Order: sequence, then C-alpha cells, then structure tokens
Amino acid sequence: MNFNTAVLHAGKSGIEKYGATLPPVYQSSAFEQESADGLAKIFENKAPGYCYTRVANPTVTAFENRITKLEGGIASVAFSSGMAAITNAFLNILQSGNEIVASASLYGGTIDLFRDLEAFGIHTVFVKNNDRAAFENAINEKTRLIFAETIGNPCLDVTDIRKLAELAHSHGLPLIIDNTTATPYLVRPLELGADIVVNSSSKYINGNSSAISGVLTDGGHFQWTREKYPVLGDYVKYGPMAYITRMRASVFRNMGACLSPQNAFLNLLGIETLGLRMERQCRNAMELASRIQEACPDITVNYPGLTTSPWHEIAGRQLENGYGAILTMRTGSKQKAFTLIDQLKLALKISNIGDTKTLVIHPSSTISLHSSETQKREAGVYEDLVRVSVGIEDIEDLTEDFRQAIEMMRRQ
Repeated sequence: MNFNTAVLHAGKSGIEKYGATLPPVYQSSAFEQESADGLAKIFENKAPGYCYTRVANPTVTAFENRITKLEGGIASVAFSSGMAAITNAFLNILQSGNEIVASASLYGGTIDLFRDLEAFGIHTVFVKNNDRAAFENAINEKTRLIFAETIGNPCLDVTDIRKLAELAHSHGLPLIIDNTTATPYLVRPLELGADIVVNSSSKYINGNSSAISGVLTDGGHFQWTREKYPVLGDYVKYGPMAYITRMRASVFRNMGACLSPQNAFLNLLGIETLGLRMERQCRNAMELASRIQEACPDITVNYPGLTTSPWHEIAGRQLENGYGAILTMRTGSKQKAFTLIDQLKLALKISNIGDTKTLVIHPSSTISLHSSETQKREAGVYEDLVRVSVGIEDIEDLTEDFRQAIEMMRRQ
C-alpha cells in the first residue's frame, strides 16, 4: 500500500464483529475468559488473548498494528506518552554501568530524562550530530546504544540515519531513532538501518492535541546477545522478537505506562489524515520560511528546506515528501522573541507540535528550561529563538499574521 492508503487500511486483522469502520473503544480494565485454564495460558504467554488493559487492550493493539505497518517494523508497543516510550526503549536493554551516546541536539525533555537516568547508573555522552569522529571517540566498552532524532527539536538538524546506523552496527550497537518530528510520512528510519524507532504520537500522528501517547517500533534486525545485553537473558532465544518480547513480558508490563483505550482510539482517528496533513503542513512551512527569509533580513530563519540550512543536502537526500513542518526564527533578543509571540493572532502559544493549528513557543524558557547553557547551545536553543510548528491554515492568512507580528515587534 502507498502511504495514504496504509493509514486507512494497514494493520487490520479482519472485519470487526459488528461491521464498525473504526476499532471500538474497549474501555475495560480487565477481560473475562471462558475458563481458568484459558486465563492462565494468557498470563503464561502461551495463548493469545486479553486479560488486563495494563498488559494489552484490543483498541491499543489496533493502533500498534497500524504504526507497525507504517514504520515497516515487526511489532510495536504503545505507551501513555512519548517520554514513556523513550524511557522504556532504553530500560529494556540497559542496566547500571551502561552508557548511551546521543546526539546533543535533542528535545529538552529527553535531555532531562538522561539526567534522571544518571541516578540509576546509566550515563549519557552527548556529541555533535552527524560528526562521525565525535561518535567514534565517545563509544567505549560501556556503550550499549546510540540515540538521535530524525529532525532535531528545535535545532532542526537532520540526522544522516544510514551513516549513523552503519557506525553503530560496526561497533555492535543498536541505533534508536526518535522520528516524532518527521513521522513515517517523511522517512522510515528502519529502512535506513535504524533498529528501534520511537514516536511521540501526541504530535503529528494524533494531529489535534487531543491525546498524550507514545509508541515504539522494533525493526527486528539487530542481533542481540546475552553477553552484551544480559538483561535480555533467555529472551535472546526469540531471535528477531527478543527485544519486543522482553518489552511485553517485563518492562512494559511491570512499569505500567500503558496507553488508555480512549487515547488509542483518538490516535486512530487522527492517523487517517496524517499524510494529507503533513503534505499541507510541510508546504506551508516551506512557504512561510521562504517569505519571512526574503522579507525580513534582520531575522535568521532556520528550516531544512531552505538552501541556507546546513542540513539541506541531507534532508533532500533522506526525506521523501517534504522538509518537515517546523521552522525557527532568531529575532535578536529574548524581548523581541516574546513580543513576536504575543503579537501573533492565529498561532497558539502552546508547547506541543504537530497540531492542525499553528503553534509557537520560546524554547529557552519552556521546553529547554532545565538544560544547562552548554546543552542549550548544543541543541540550537538561544534566548532570541522562536519555534513555529506550522499548521494547515491558508498560507496567506499565516503569512499576514507573521508579517504584522514582525512589524509590531520592530516598532516596540
């Protein structure tokens, strides 16, 4: 299936019992079985079925299956948030004494998570993205995974996934990619060599800020070993399913960060228009970035689609249907950034991205508030930076809104 067909039809297991065109919301905490033996076998993972929504739920399964097809993996697990998905992705294979090598240009919340993992003996080394020598130098005998974002948020640097995957695999390490800002509409990291892909499905997949959720997808290609990843233990015998089997049977089940059936349903509603929305949002972002750059030489515009972007070449080679729907602007000062944000009439002052509506934020004082000055600089966060998540509004209305806001910023 092509993308816009897949978001409607992929992953379906058959005709729903009563012919509903969307999977029903199975709003139940537990599920009855016909016999004690049947329930016991489900608990033992010896029979398919549902026993408790913390472990699995039919509505959530429908969402997971759709994501698996879109990302091109072998299985997915959905979580209560994107941060829960990333946390579980790491803890499924890491233990005290292990290290992570990560791109420095990450979402502020993820950087905060790495700081929290230090208390559990898991250390992270940050390096400049796409700097092969820096990654090589950071890897040592304690390293157990490499992590990066497809498009850094809000740096907007584009990771060369194929080259980073080759580097990771040459050291016997898995590559985990956060694909939230790109979505499988722009790129499927598993096809470029990544081993695990994570999405904060609260963003573009949901599309209207109605539900918090996250999902990870396993590509099933990495060769896990007991020697390097002892926490996988006997799960290694499951071969390509080793990672996802332990996730289901242990970390995901026991930590309890399960996705609610209602939120899974809202994601299934949103995902049906993912391709259409991304097409429009990417086009709007390109047009808005170009017009602001042309009309406002006093503002530095950053967008991978612009030829002035340092990552334009990688983006053009790797992204398939556009350059993403986020742009940033450096206004000259924090005061000017705040004034610009406050003067916008259509853009909502919200910390989310991926909504149908245009959203705007000052990253330094919000999503990167707890990062050090060095971490902010490495992540492309500056005091005068404004991040814009472009929506599906008519481009003429968006352009006019930003024109008048920029003019008011200059006057003040």
